[in-house]
Amino acid sequence: MTTGSSATSFDDFLLLLGRLNYTWTNTESLLIHLIAGLSGTRKDVAVIIFLTLNTTRARIDLVERLAKHPDVSDVDRDEILELTGSFQRLSGTRNRYNHCIYSFDVESGSTSTILMRIADRRKKIKVGEVSLLDKEAFEGVETAIASLSKLNQQVWGLIRAKGYPV
Repeated sequence: MTTGSSATSFDDFLLLLGRLNYTWTNTESLLIHLIAGLSGTRKDVAVIIFLTLNTTRARIDLVERLAKHPDVSDVDRDEILELTGSFQRLSGTRNRYNHCIYSFDVESGSTSTILMRIADRRKKIKVGEVSLLDKEAFEGVETAIASLSKLNQQVWGLIRAKGYPV
């Protein structure tokens, strides 16, 4: 993204970001089936619960807490916690590119992201971390998409194996 036709490269990045968001949303929706299966409810009720929780973090918290219920076997609990942990780790890439401002340098043609987050340090705050939207950024998003696709398949495998409502 640091050379020549940065507009084309940025357009390519936006398409890639769209794929990331689609893959993310598709995978996050599988939490509905985990909520239904772990809570012993119907899928339509789990949809209401899922939609009532406003954040991915809240939805994952619910699934993790349900997985820790005494009626859930240790093996099932550990498998679910591993899957939700993977999901949480992947949220960093998605959050980075969905909660930032994009900055364009007219002279160099480069594009950067400026994070819209405050990082509290011991005696100061850090605001607006800047990162170049370069080859490594593209590769990081591509890796996240591949990881989310794999996670999606793993969650579907668990849903089918446990007979959770679909």
